[in-house]
Amino acid sequence: MNIQDKDKFFEEFNNGLHRLGRFTLIAGIIILMAVPFAFGVICGVSPDLPAFLKGWINVAVVYFPVSVVEFLVYAPMLGAGGSYLAFITGNVTNMKIPCAMNARDIAKTEVGTPENEIVSTISVAVSAIVTTLVILLGVVMLVPLQPVLNAPALQPAFNNVVPALFGALGLKYFAKSPQIAVIPLALMCLLCIFVPSMISQTSILMIPSGGLALAIGFVLFKKGKL
Repeated sequence: MNIQDKDKFFEEFNNGLHRLGRFTLIAGIIILMAVPFAFGVICGVSPDLPAFLKGWINVAVVYFPVSVVEFLVYAPMLGAGGSYLAFITGNVTNMKIPCAMNARDIAKTEVGTPENEIVSTISVAVSAIVTTLVILLGVVMLVPLQPVLNAPALQPAFNNVVPALFGALGLKYFAKSPQIAVIPLALMCLLCIFVPSMISQTSILMIPSGGLALAIGFVLFKKGKL
């Protein structure tokens, strides 16, 4: 296959992916929003509308800007197919992004290439399937494994799964560009030490730390140090 045929195939593939992705994303949102209202109709109950709107506004003010920034940051990393799958299945930060980045490193593909698009889509899809199977297995085995899961010796491990995962992944990328990573990493560590409540706000912290890293990278690039 020559370059023109390859580009044409990828364009057709992407167009079909966008059509399917938009349809499934809209259908998924409608179904997710319809379920609680359906339960309300079946059970004969409904939320207090003014209280519901007040709570929704309070949450939207915080999460709407974060969701926009996350989309702008994650979509280039995941590609079109990976983005559609990741944003409808969830666990973007702690599951889909690490899987896509690891798959990209293993396959040695570059962001923005057709190869990376395919690899990211497959990795996110596999991640979603494996997650679903693990949840299914967990539901089936929840009662028999209850004593093991509640063992005090395992609680520190469960509390540190995400930090351990991102620490292992982050170290590899920090080592590639320490001049870019050191300042954002140090500032975020100091912030979490002096303001412990920010530890649980990783999605919000990624915005300033990512912006700072981009700014440092831009300055270093302009100075010819990258």
